[in-house]
Amino acid sequence: MEFGKLARLASVRFSLLLLIVFPILWAYAPGIFKVYGFYLVSGYQVPALSLLSSMEFLLPLLIAITAAELLGLEMSHGTLPTVLLRPVTRSQWLLAKLLVAAVYPFAVLAVFFLISLLAGAPYGFGSFVGGTGLGQAGLLGQGIMQPAAALREVAGAYIVAAYSLVPISLLAMLFTVLFMNAAGGALATLSVLIFMKLLVVFPGIEPYLLTTQLDAYVKPVAHLGWVVALIALYCAAFAAVSVVLFERKDF
Repeated sequence: MEFGKLARLASVRFSLLLLIVFPILWAYAPGIFKVYGFYLVSGYQVPALSLLSSMEFLLPLLIAITAAELLGLEMSHGTLPTVLLRPVTRSQWLLAKLLVAAVYPFAVLAVFFLISLLAGAPYGFGSFVGGTGLGQAGLLGQGIMQPAAALREVAGAYIVAAYSLVPISLLAMLFTVLFMNAAGGALATLSVLIFMKLLVVFPGIEPYLLTTQLDAYVKPVAHLGWVVALIALYCAAFAAVSVVLFERKDF
């Protein structure tokens, strides 16, 4: 039922529109050589460029807005007190929302990946000289790249990127519970992300920042297992605080 509500959100439809347009723009943008110093030669490079250019701001923004709306819609429509009369506890109801919010980034990135592949189809998916842009060799690569290796590299990056967006989704839910308002939840989340970006001047804490983990798909700050554990810790903390705050709210 919660996934059905998610699919009906206006922010999801808007996000889908952007996810369709964005890769097409990258596939046929005339200024790619001026910005990146190379020409697209493979369909696998379109998903890579789409991800590289959207993880900085666009995808976190879309994830935060939808996660906040998922809970905030119940509040703005005044249906929350009625919903809580059902034979489930507050914690169970919110945990269902949190589960949907945690799955949503994977759904978004899966759609983004498929659309980007379709947008890159005219370039072909055979062997090519260069790199995908998501490996250690970057876009220039180190010789000829085989299709299987390119697909594995791009798909792996999308999975890691989706995982790194999960705590942002849960943070938006936390702030929505705190402020009891979808707009407030989304704006607070973006404010925290921008603030964390400014903390890069403190090298001692930079590896632990949530915003630093958004680059884990291309340049993790440590072993990937360590990054996965840190992101899981963020997720658990945000979910736990959300449940505690929600239990204490007076509706």
